[in-house]
Amino acid sequence: MSSSENSATDVINFFIDGQPVAAEPGWTILETARHHHIHIPTLCSHPAVTPWGSCRLCVVETRYGKRVQVIPSCLNPPVAELEVFTQSERVKNVRRWVLEMLLAECPASREIKKLAAAHGVTATRFAITDPEEECLRCGLCVAVCNEVVGVQALTFGSRGVKKVLETPYRVPNNACIGCGCCVSVCPTGALQKRLDTVRGDLSRRTGHGFAH
Repeated sequence: MSSSENSATDVINFFIDGQPVAAEPGWTILETARHHHIHIPTLCSHPAVTPWGSCRLCVVETRYGKRVQVIPSCLNPPVAELEVFTQSERVKNVRRWVLEMLLAECPASREIKKLAAAHGVTATRFAITDPEEECLRCGLCVAVCNEVVGVQALTFGSRGVKKVLETPYRVPNNACIGCGCCVSVCPTGALQKRLDTVRGDLSRRTGHGFAH
């Protein structure tokens, strides 16, 4: 059998919103949707880093036989003949709840407000603890610093609802090379204001193996 025949055999054929689509082995539902120009909203997914599904905005409804469930599309691969729905009532309801929670978690973010409004969400029923907060705590900045830049200048402190973005040992990190990758992937604009608290004293990097 030729390599082209092998490739055709490996393709996973399924449906998104009734449209036949094909996925390469290893693709997620979200990656397949993007490949076929089908929009699924997401905040924490970026092609440069490993997905970990923190925002849950990319949920879709799937049907396979008698099994129906709502799952994050960035973490789940398709199977043959799977039916995926990106705009079902269940999906829309979950997204509205997620967006309300995001409005409470990062109420100062213009990006979040704009995205929420696009889905018909203009207010939140959840308590706002910090009106100036912009950080979604999605982890994209931590992931890109670790996986792409390779300097691990960012991390998360605490857990659960108390989780906060910070530097290791809560001090400015001289391992930061000031590349701005964290700023470029931040979906809410929060990192632009926080970069100086992360990167420490630029003068201390010269001659210590860091970029300057």
